[in-house]
Amino acid sequence: MEEFTKELLEQLNVKTVFTIGPFAISESVVVSWIVMAVLIIGSIWLTRGLKVHNPGKKQLVAETIVSWLDNFTQSMLGENGKEYSGYIATVLLYIGFSNIIGVFGFKPPTKDMCVTIALSLMSIVLIEVSGVRVKGMKGWLKSFTQPIAVVTPINILELVTRPLSLCMRLFGNVLGAFVIMELIKMVVPVFVPMVFSLYFDFFDGLIQAYVFVFLTSLFIAEATEV
Repeated sequence: MEEFTKELLEQLNVKTVFTIGPFAISESVVVSWIVMAVLIIGSIWLTRGLKVHNPGKKQLVAETIVSWLDNFTQSMLGENGKEYSGYIATVLLYIGFSNIIGVFGFKPPTKDMCVTIALSLMSIVLIEVSGVRVKGMKGWLKSFTQPIAVVTPINILELVTRPLSLCMRLFGNVLGAFVIMELIKMVVPVFVPMVFSLYFDFFDGLIQAYVFVFLTSLFIAEATEV
C-alpha cells in the first residue's frame, strides 16, 4: 500500500522540466507542446499538395477527417453555434491525443489539474461570449432571470459550477483510471493489467475527450438558443 501511495503522489506531482527566466516549464506543458507539434505536423503533411480534381489518397483521408469532425461537432452545437465547431474539434483532438499519449511513456497533461482548469476556463469564456454575440449584452444578462427571476442566483452560480464540473470530471476520470490500474496490478500482476491498460489509455481516454466536448457543445447550444 505504501508503494501504491508513493506512485499516486508521483503521478499527482508536476515536475519542472526547465526554466525560462522566472518561468518554470512543467512536464505537462512540454508534453502539451509535443501533442500540439504532432497535430500541427500531421495537419501540414495531410494538407500539402491539395487538388481540386483527382485527389490522392492522402487528401481523401484529410477530407474524411475534416468532414467527420465538422458533422460531429456541428450536430451537437446546433444551428447558432456552428461557427465554434473549429474550437470544439481542436479541443477534442488535443484531449484525445493527450489522454492516449501515456501509451508512449509520457505522463498525460490531463493528469495536471492546471491543464484541465485552463481547458475549462477557455470553454466557459467561449460559452458566455457566444451567448453575448447571439443575444446581445442585454439579452445575455436577462437570460440569468429565466425561466423566473427567483432562480437568478442559481443561474449566476452556474458561471462557477460549469467550469468546475468540466475540470473535475476530466481530471477525476483520468486520475481514477490510474488508480484502478494500480489496484489491478496489485491483485493480478500478469497479463490482465496489459488489457486494462489498453482500455484506459485508448477507449476511456477518448470517451473522456468526447464527454468534455459534448458538454461544452451542449452549453454553447443552450447559450446561443434564441
